[in-house]
Amino acid sequence: MDTVKRIADNRKARHDYYIEEELEAGVELFGTEVKSIRAGACNLRDSFCAVKDGEMYAHNIHISPYEQGNRFNRDPLRPKRLLLHRREIEKLRRAAERDGFTLIPLNIYLKGPRVKVTVALAKGKKLYDKRESEKERETDRELRRAARDKR
Repeated sequence: MDTVKRIADNRKARHDYYIEEELEAGVELFGTEVKSIRAGACNLRDSFCAVKDGEMYAHNIHISPYEQGNRFNRDPLRPKRLLLHRREIEKLRRAAERDGFTLIPLNIYLKGPRVKVTVALAKGKKLYDKRESEKERETDRELRRAARDKR
């Protein structure tokens, strides 16, 4: 059984988007990038995915250069190719072409020896939707606090 170790989350994505569908994808990386990810030096803020020439790429995933990597280090913001089946890529591409939908990476994690990314098909929230989500979260927090204090 593979162990899963979460490295980075795109927490802002759940605030800014409605998540319609999630999919696990492998990531094509170089050795120093994998070592840097294992050290936890990864950031998903403002990242997105795009399909180009039948392949899916994740853009703006910042993987800090590995300290002992010297000349083998790559550009921290280079587009990373995501490893998915052709039919999955085509399905996501068609879905993302619909009005208001986009593809975003939600988190990056280690599953056994492999680096994986959760890609989500998401629809952007309006400002009033964000306020409503915040209000619901605050209400839930108050209910949990009241139930805890009641004991």
